[in-house]
Amino acid sequence: MSTRYHYSFSVPFHSLAFLVCFIIVHASPAAADKPTELVDKVCNQTSNYTFCVEALYSDSRAPDADSYTLAFISFGLAYSNANNARDYYIAELLKNTSGQDYHFRLETCSHDYLRAVSKLEEAYNDLNSETFFGLAELAGIASRASDHCQDAFKGISSPPLGSRNGDLKRLCEIGATIAKLFTGSS
Repeated sequence: MSTRYHYSFSVPFHSLAFLVCFIIVHASPAAADKPTELVDKVCNQTSNYTFCVEALYSDSRAPDADSYTLAFISFGLAYSNANNARDYYIAELLKNTSGQDYHFRLETCSHDYLRAVSKLEEAYNDLNSETFFGLAELAGIASRASDHCQDAFKGISSPPLGSRNGDLKRLCEIGATIAKLFTGSS
């Protein structure tokens, strides 16, 4: 009988989120040079191999991770990304925005990111209870929330959340890809 470790979100989110964002952007190229067979298998199924490897290797558990731990890493990264974007970045933009239309668009994104956070937290709880069948769907819902936020800024030349939406979408894609390892879906 194997021992499973259950993880929880006990680190203050703003600290973890800043660290995760910093590490993803500045991930060590050495780690990305030699991904494990599992990381390579997962990342080859995503739309951005380099982003996937760098994101997963931003966590020190990645080199020795099985699919279960890799799922915790990917969903944890997506959760931290979404939570940080909503609670800090979007909140700050809302405080400093006076235009009603722009404010409405940001409120839309705030609600979208709240939905993403909720679904990613649900996925994390499913992982803790070793319930895998809904993980890909939950990652998809969180990903669509970032798409909806992006759509809220159609017609704006430089959407303020463009890169964050893209990162969340790619992190959710990694989570969905790993989830399929548990269900045998492709």
